[in-house]
Amino acid sequence: MIKNIFLILSFSAMLIAIEFNEHDGKNIQRLNPAQDKKTVLSYSESLKDARKSVVNISAQKSVGQHHAFGNEFFNDPFFRQFFDSRRFNIPKERKDNSLGSGVIVTKDGYIITNNHVVEGAEKITVTTASNNKEYEAKIIGVDAKSDLAVIKIEGKNFDAITLYDSDSVEVGDVVFAIGNPFAVGQTITQGIVSATNRSSVGIVEYEDFIQTDASINPGNSGGALVNSLGYLIGINSAIITKGGGNIGIGFAIPSNMVKKITKTLIEKGKFQRAYLGVTISDVTDELFDFYGTKEGAIVMTVQKDSAAQNAGIKRGDLIVKINDKSIKDSNMLKNIIGSFDTEQKINIEYLRDGKISRTDAKLQLIQEESRDGAFYEYEGASISELTNEIKSKHKLEESINGVIVMEVKRDSNAIKAGLLAGDIIVQIERKEIENLKDFQDSTKDKNKKRFFVYRSGAIFVLVL
Repeated sequence: MIKNIFLILSFSAMLIAIEFNEHDGKNIQRLNPAQDKKTVLSYSESLKDARKSVVNISAQKSVGQHHAFGNEFFNDPFFRQFFDSRRFNIPKERKDNSLGSGVIVTKDGYIITNNHVVEGAEKITVTTASNNKEYEAKIIGVDAKSDLAVIKIEGKNFDAITLYDSDSVEVGDVVFAIGNPFAVGQTITQGIVSATNRSSVGIVEYEDFIQTDASINPGNSGGALVNSLGYLIGINSAIITKGGGNIGIGFAIPSNMVKKITKTLIEKGKFQRAYLGVTISDVTDELFDFYGTKEGAIVMTVQKDSAAQNAGIKRGDLIVKINDKSIKDSNMLKNIIGSFDTEQKINIEYLRDGKISRTDAKLQLIQEESRDGAFYEYEGASISELTNEIKSKHKLEESINGVIVMEVKRDSNAIKAGLLAGDIIVQIERKEIENLKDFQDSTKDKNKKRFFVYRSGAIFVLVL
């Protein structure tokens, strides 16, 4: 029985009436799941096929001397001269195996995993769950900006998982995280969907995560997040914890994003994103009075000759819809534009001076070379100027100077040293780096040097 209760509280001369909606707990029927002694509540049958699709991935990588110690202090050449490498058994280069998981998505052996699981791998071994058989895999394509990679093993009639429409996933859905880290064997943990369309997490550039409280172990990266039907709704990508354990907030890349990127990687070997040509921001509380809404993305800059400029978009416009799909914030706009094919025509609805207008735009291909200046190749890394546009795009502070790493080739000296795409090189030895010329002057000789790198809000040193 639900009844309304009114409380009258007196504070000096002020009367406050408080109303609660309450249930007295009566007439509630509790069901005993074990009432039928011949029935066990279980998801075993629902997960049977999905379990066969999740594989273990072992990626062998060469790790340079700077990784020999856990503390970068010991990798500084100034300190290393005081240690005898023979006495302390310091290898010049060693092999390291990283363990992760993957999901078979086609019967002929295409497997999805995280990019960070296979990045820089010289040899990849896949072990299937159904028969514990090992296969050597090759990388088909990677997309570091979403942390997805596609690898392939040779064979037929593999156990391919069924993909579910992730747009139909709702908060509160029961989900299972399946991984195969191998050290402990396949694992399954249960939880619910805590949130959808989660962005601004700071893990990768393009984020549209499904958030779950299902326990995810580090070795389960690249594994499957499935619903109670056993269908794939996401690829487990990362977890945030307080103490470094496996109980925290888990994030999975939604299956619709996975499907689109995977299809393109298989067909073309790389995923090229469309480009509108704007920098954008969210509506703050102070700007609410100007726009009358908290949703949408404010245009901060419009680049010359871009799709946005050609469509008549101007600074200060609030983009509220793309192809009749409402835009909640700037991250959502970035993800939607990034999911379109290049040269695709879209319809933009925007708010300007209190009036809603519409325009059509033909998207362009992101051309980092043409927008960000010349490249300089060094030890397998493509180095570019750190322009104001790049700072704005990656939300970097104006005070940060240096050059940015645009791409790092597999099996290169740069990736073996630990350099990653997106790193900003701020100093080499004692020389602060302001531009490409500084970088070129500092790397003229082939001697190993200390590179001071800015990444994810912190600066660390590596030797290259």
